[in-house]
Amino acid sequence: MHPVRSDLASLDTHQRDMRSGYLGGAPGVLVSGSVWAVAACFAAWVSPERAMWALFGGGVVIHPIAVLCARLLGAPGRHTPGNPLGALAMATTFWMIAMLPLAYAIALWRIELFFPAMLLVIGGRYLCFHTLYGNRLYWVMGAVLGLAAWGLASLGAPPVWGAAAGACIEIGFAFLLLAGARREAGGRAIPV
Repeated sequence: MHPVRSDLASLDTHQRDMRSGYLGGAPGVLVSGSVWAVAACFAAWVSPERAMWALFGGGVVIHPIAVLCARLLGAPGRHTPGNPLGALAMATTFWMIAMLPLAYAIALWRIELFFPAMLLVIGGRYLCFHTLYGNRLYWVMGAVLGLAAWGLASLGAPPVWGAAAGACIEIGFAFLLLAGARREAGGRAIPV
């Protein structure tokens, strides 16, 4: 029984390190939501195809901008070297990248299904973030993204709705995550 307790304590320590290093992931979710918002603007005013490429292109810069935001808010923007949860973060990133060709193929078939497909991919990744950060809010966000994807696909909603849904959901949850990071920081103020 004792090894299980020490393993759980160790997991909690690693999760706390991830939360403090990246403010619970809030900057990453906020930047990702902003990329979805840019894609929604492209879908509304340019074309759904360009919106798809805006989401792909913006996705490339999410992590570096999120790290910069975390640092501007007083967090280190990194985890402790050797934290095994860093490998989980990389694994979920590789899985997400591996799903992009599938989402692209879906877009070639029916462009209105691209954003729901991406909502499912991103939602699935966020389900793993519960383990990464030790925050059940990621389960809720993953489920909300998945339900939004299902609803949008069922309705045959236009691409702008899917991109806007991703933006609204992620930006809303980013502020909830940031509030949690502020509470966990206790007396230390996180400027916002």
